[in-house]
Amino acid sequence: MKKTHLLALVVIALAIGIVMATAGDASVYVSFKEAKELAADGDLRKVHVVGRLPHDAGNNIVGMQYNPTLDPNYFTFVLVDTNRVHQQVVYFNPKPQDFEKSEQVVITGNMRNDVFVADKILLKCPSKYVENEVKGATAAR
Repeated sequence: MKKTHLLALVVIALAIGIVMATAGDASVYVSFKEAKELAADGDLRKVHVVGRLPHDAGNNIVGMQYNPTLDPNYFTFVLVDTNRVHQQVVYFNPKPQDFEKSEQVVITGNMRNDVFVADKILLKCPSKYVENEVKGATAAR
């Protein structure tokens, strides 16, 4: 075999190895019900759950607890997934900035003893441009 053929085979083998390694680490989007089923089966893979924060009549977030003086790395809250299932979430890091302003929350982690333990929290905050676009569109008419 020529050296170029051997080099091509090595590059292809490396590419396949990289693809297989990253595919194994990829997590999937599930509901809290599916996350509980995975945990019950002993599957501790990281999953993504999309949800919203429940608010009371005073527009306060229901079930949120964070006391940085007691423990700055313990933050817990309730999240409602797309199937309207309420679930307690624990995050062993400081509360993300602007958490209260978020419209939608994506958490990554897994279920442990009827509590979802989040490793990452991604926030979808309201856009500061949406209201200006609406005002501009109505003023132009």
